[in-house]
Amino acid sequence: MQSLKIAILLCTLSGLAGCAFQKYRAKPLSPPQTAAALEARTLSDPGLRQFLAAGSRPSSSWPLAEWDLPSLTLAAFYYNPALQIARARVAQAEAAIVTARARPNPNLSGDAGGETAPESPWIAGFVGSLPLETAGKRGHRITAAQRAADVARWDLAVSAWKVRAQVRSTLLEYMAAGRNLNLLQAEERLRAEQLQLLEQRLAVGMIPRPEVDTVRMQHTQALLAMQAAEGRVSQAETSLAAAIGVPTAGLRGINFAWPAFSQAPAANFTAAGIQQDAVLNRLDIRRALADYATSEAALRLQIARQYPDFNLGPDYAFEEGAHLFSVVLGLTLPVFNHNQGPIAEAKARREEMAAQFLSVQAEGIATSEQALARYNAALKQLAQAGELLRQARTQEQAAQAALRAGAGDRVALNAAQLQTAVTALAQFNSLHQAQQALGDLENAVQRPLEPGDIQPLSPQSPLLNAARR
Repeated sequence: MQSLKIAILLCTLSGLAGCAFQKYRAKPLSPPQTAAALEARTLSDPGLRQFLAAGSRPSSSWPLAEWDLPSLTLAAFYYNPALQIARARVAQAEAAIVTARARPNPNLSGDAGGETAPESPWIAGFVGSLPLETAGKRGHRITAAQRAADVARWDLAVSAWKVRAQVRSTLLEYMAAGRNLNLLQAEERLRAEQLQLLEQRLAVGMIPRPEVDTVRMQHTQALLAMQAAEGRVSQAETSLAAAIGVPTAGLRGINFAWPAFSQAPAANFTAAGIQQDAVLNRLDIRRALADYATSEAALRLQIARQYPDFNLGPDYAFEEGAHLFSVVLGLTLPVFNHNQGPIAEAKARREEMAAQFLSVQAEGIATSEQALARYNAALKQLAQAGELLRQARTQEQAAQAALRAGAGDRVALNAAQLQTAVTALAQFNSLHQAQQALGDLENAVQRPLEPGDIQPLSPQSPLLNAARR
């Protein structure tokens, strides 16, 4: 009896010793500390420099003298909380693979007691149980977890693209707001000059007062438009900071560069090429395909679960001085159900994912066609606005030549300059719309379309892998 107790104790201790137990480590959140850390974020952070280098954007000097769209995108990948959430979900999905690979632990139970027999008053025993999974359930479980992790990685890529698209949109609005403000300021100065010239003519009785009042009202409208533009610059700066994940103060003193901002985007996209790009490259389409693969793996697992598992183990008993040994085989009999319900649910889920994939694919094709049509229309409008601007500049040059030759006056030149300023503002608005249309087209195919931008994103992208490290 003493040897039996020692054997049971040794088995228990050896089992516990073989387990690598982890200890709980508290990690409390402090709202004041996290808020202070958020407020302290800047684009000169040393960790950001290392991240840019890991993302194939090394810098010889730090901080950067100019921040363009690719470098701002990487800064957003480094700071934006949406990506941090997506990375955490990827880590959870990868941890679920570890859970799926785990084998069931054996069970050991024992009992001890006594009886009134004088020969041997002790009764003791133990039963061991080793679970044995059948029908490849463990392999199917691992596959299902791996497919779910693939979905989480595609979710990360989709989140990264949304962040990049938001950075491009807000940077475009910020630079457009600044350029628009400059054009409105130029128009306001010309209208102020016009008002001054006409007031001089009014003073000598050359023109009636209503003509001056009309110009004064136009000047007031220009002042109001300029003030509204100043507010849009401030709002756009706040939106850009939020897209990157830094406070607005973190953008103070930063120089932004967009070499192709003032140029008409290239118009070398064909409908067939854009549609193929949308079908093959859109991240949400590949994510939907991963969703379907996950439903397939889940169905295989549920089909395997209709077959029972076994429990195999030894049975030992000590009674009345005798040692009793036996082998126990246990299983759950599939009498009342064969896992029909979960199998039916998994089949329905697979059909849903197939329909969802077709829906996402059809939406991607339609969205790309619509975005390309808007982009081409914006380019035509931009070309027309550019032609009007060239004509206005030609007229302004003629007015300047007439003034130098003594055949014109300052009022006529001012009117020509005003026409150029108004036309330049209209041309810039067309350029702004063309850049917005290009951004919509990029979102339709979910990859950059301008040279020098970041590479198309995927779960294997060095940018996202560097972020996870």
